[in-house]
Amino acid sequence: MKKELNIYIGIFLFLAIGMHFKQWIDHPVEHLLNMSSGGAFGVPGIAHPFVFTLIIYLVVYLLRSVVKMFSKSK
Repeated sequence: MKKELNIYIGIFLFLAIGMHFKQWIDHPVEHLLNMSSGGAFGVPGIAHPFVFTLIIYLVVYLLRSVVKMFSKSK
């Protein structure tokens, strides 16, 4: 459970910094305060980072599961 949480947090930070690098460097506090009014692809403000992180996490989890399944069959 702790390993999965660390992976989720790592993906979250990677996506947050990767997608909004300029905002995090220029004005991080203002960026955090404006999150409630933002949004993307119809996902409301504060939920959008968590929804997109969950989607990417599920893809990574699926890939890890497939690799683990094939590596145990040898």
